[in-house]
Amino acid sequence: MKKHFIALLLGLILAGCSEPKVALPDFSDLVDRAAPAVVNISTTLKSPPKSETAMANPFPEGSSLGELFRHFFGSPDQGEGESEGSLGSGFILEPDGYILTNQHVIADAEQIVVRLSDRRELVATVVGQDVTTDIALLKVDANGLPTLRIGNADKLRVGEWVVAIGTPFGFDHSVTAGIVSAKGRGIPNDSNQTYVPFIQTDVAINPGNSGGPLLNMRGEVVGINAQIYTESGGYMGLSFAIPVNLAMDVVAQLKRQGHVSRGFLGVQVQDMDRNLAAAFGLDRPVGALVVRVLPDSPAELAGLVPGDVLLEVNGTPLIDASSLPMLVGRIPPGEEAKLTVAREGKFVTLRLRVVETPNAAVAPQAPEVDASTMPTRVLRSPLRLHAA
Repeated sequence: MKKHFIALLLGLILAGCSEPKVALPDFSDLVDRAAPAVVNISTTLKSPPKSETAMANPFPEGSSLGELFRHFFGSPDQGEGESEGSLGSGFILEPDGYILTNQHVIADAEQIVVRLSDRRELVATVVGQDVTTDIALLKVDANGLPTLRIGNADKLRVGEWVVAIGTPFGFDHSVTAGIVSAKGRGIPNDSNQTYVPFIQTDVAINPGNSGGPLLNMRGEVVGINAQIYTESGGYMGLSFAIPVNLAMDVVAQLKRQGHVSRGFLGVQVQDMDRNLAAAFGLDRPVGALVVRVLPDSPAELAGLVPGDVLLEVNGTPLIDASSLPMLVGRIPPGEEAKLTVAREGKFVTLRLRVVETPNAAVAPQAPEVDASTMPTRVLRSPLRLHAA
């Protein structure tokens, strides 16, 4: 009896000392529900004059590898006329054929073809596109299509599992997973502005994933995969998605008016550093230092002057200068904004009515990029000026 008791006691002790096993998440049910609403997007572009440097296709005519090679590299005998362009992803927003993708996927397209999960190929029209946020809304002539549920990117937590579905390198409905690495990443665009608070993940994203959905564990869209940081052209562990909340604001405006209107103050700002913060009587380097105020702008009319430090917009703290265009850009033109400003050791509240960003009704010229790849970014220089 005593031996049995000792054996039982030792068993309980060992069981208590062993670490509990934590199972990794299973994404299969999520993918089964979401994948039918993810689409492949390909475009036809006006091709340049015959290339003298096009590589010969080493694969057999008609083979899948041969088609993939021709898609990305063209063929030596391809002259002027139409040519295949970008290859990307998208997802269905509404059963009657509204589809969301990245603007750079369909930039300069003569024709856009959407391939559904049931292998149907439909020609899409562009409802609207916004270069600044890299969002495009398409429409195909179909009904009863599967859709994805829209989530809330504001509720995402760093460390949370997320899943991407897309068409990397032409491989339809490829699934990758990872975690949210950071939120609110301000990556300047080619105009040195930061209107998108990107979601950073370690999900493997490659050329062709552009425009595809980033999903939370409930199968809800929380982002649109848009950019990678790379020196090689492929995945290096840093991927960036457009928050779906911002994307849906853009979609609503594109459906309503065909373009996006953004609020504008008329200031140019830069980041604060430790020395500047000390000089302005702040305990840490936060906010945005005003370095220029445009004449006759809402900022000038409200009394903002160079040397002011913007700390809050409508009660939302400014972490750094790149946060200002994001916050101001989402204020509808004509609405009032309340600014909290540090000036000469005091805190001042100013009120102004924002106006529409100049030329907002006309999209700026899209930057020239290799249409078969996603845009990539490099590390930012220490000093960036941001206009808002």
